Amino acid sequence: MTAPREPDGRVGPAPDLTPFRPRWAPVVGVVLSILVLAGVVLLFVFVQPNAATRLGIGDYLLVVVVAGLLLGILWRQSSVSATPTPRGLAVRNLMGTTRLEWAQIVSVRFSPDRAWAQLDLADGDQLAVMAIQSADGERARHAAARLAALVQHYGTALDA
Repeated sequence: MTAPREPDGRVGPAPDLTPFRPRWAPVVGVVLSILVLAGVVLLFVFVQPNAATRLGIGDYLLVVVVAGLLLGILWRQSSVSATPTPRGLAVRNLMGTTRLEWAQIVSVRFSPDRAWAQLDLADGDQLAVMAIQSADGERARHAAARLAALVQHYGTALDA
């Protein structure tokens, strides 16, 4: 008797397709965002114009623009993720989102000396998966193992 086939044609039970997200990056992002906003408010409230500090509208706009850029970076860092589907993996990192088919992923590498998991791709490139961060400890090791299981399950050609 053979193992049952899944709806996608694979043998055996389908692995967990829950998205990968870091535990601490969103917490740090929220705390730092609050500090940036508080700093801007404190600057606007407590820096009073005098002979030494003459702030014009351009100065205030510059502060708002810099604070906005910082908040954007913190938001992006807080929202890193890797979303698996039966067709592939969408990796959202700080600088962009990359969509991969499972067959493009050769292996998953992760160890305590790495900041985050890394994918080895069929074209020889590597892609960081910032959603699996070593700062998350054992949780990250389990996530890397689950991602490797997904690559193993979906990345190979279907049996005829």
